[in-house]
Amino acid sequence: MKSDVMRVTFSKDIPGLGERIKFYRVEKTRARIKTLTQLAADAGISVPHWNRIEKEMVQELPVDTLRGIEKALGVDLGVNP
Repeated sequence: MKSDVMRVTFSKDIPGLGERIKFYRVEKTRARIKTLTQLAADAGISVPHWNRIEKEMVQELPVDTLRGIEKALGVDLGVNP
């Protein structure tokens, strides 16, 4: 079966990315704009996975997941290939 989908990935170390994600998440939740549950759902990930990302326990973060987090937070985290 032929697939019309191509997955594009790249590898790049981004020190402090989890901290930046947490900063913007706290900003949204303190302002009561969105809860963590809503943000995670908007990003297409679970709350526990979001927490692991913030704590930088995730060694590889797919680009699609990162873009989902950016969209949920309404920010550009400046991560480009």
